[in-house]
Amino acid sequence: QVQLVESGGGLVQAGGSLRLSCAASGRIFSSYVTAWFRQAPGKEREFVAAIRWSGSSTYYADSVKGRFTISRDNAKNTVYLQMNSLKPDDTAVYNCAVDSFLGPIAKVPTRGMDYWGKGTLVTVSA
Repeated sequence: QVQLVESGGGLVQAGGSLRLSCAASGRIFSSYVTAWFRQAPGKEREFVAAIRWSGSSTYYADSVKGRFTISRDNAKNTVYLQMNSLKPDDTAVYNCAVDSFLGPIAKVPTRGMDYWGKGTLVTVSA
């Protein structure tokens, strides 16, 4: 079992920055992948970014590429999402998720992830 707790959400003005954290507990193997997804009001959940617990593989949605950075601290079992140049369209509940998927990280967006956190709300005002 893996437990995930997100934090760091809040209200920020357009152009501002936030850093989200996803603290994981339980059995995390180096081959696991962690991803951030988001769901805006009235919209479907969408993939944001993914990273493996080992190596340097990362993957981003086109909508956040160049603005968001996913990183990890293995010693703290924590994955971060640094969000810069935020836009009102980035307003959503952000969830982190973990999966034991061993395939190409580019396929993570269509995966059914094994474990999910409850999410943290990010609101970007115009």
